[in-house]
Amino acid sequence: MKISERLQWGYNVKTHWILSLFRILLGLSLLFAGISHLTFARAEFVAQVPDWVPVPDDLTVLLSGFAEIILGLALVILPKWKALTGWVVALFFVIIFPGNIAQYVNQIDAFGLDTDRARFIRLFFQPVLVAWALWSTGAFKAYKNRS
Repeated sequence: MKISERLQWGYNVKTHWILSLFRILLGLSLLFAGISHLTFARAEFVAQVPDWVPVPDDLTVLLSGFAEIILGLALVILPKWKALTGWVVALFFVIIFPGNIAQYVNQIDAFGLDTDRARFIRLFFQPVLVAWALWSTGAFKAYKNRS
């Protein structure tokens, strides 16, 4: 069986226009975050890279910024592949979560998060982003209904 046949469940999934609006909003947010990784907020992102990441901090930020730009664009301009893109975006949010944990554990001030309480509260927003990616793209429903 070809890969394209295996992924057919993620192609041309119908969603309500409100979900499309939220998908595009998430895509634009990722696009903005990716651009900020490469430009004006680069130093703050570098400060968040956990010490155990085996890639140089600046390269990690550049790669994650490019990934966010690509994922954001995919959410906006590839609506026929939105369900599959939703899963990839959700996975990306899970992969970068250790950076948020490292910011909390190591008490790193960045993005106005200058207290343990603020950094701790931020940890609860990552699951919201994962859910937003899966919900707004119809990803979970499409995967569940695959035949």
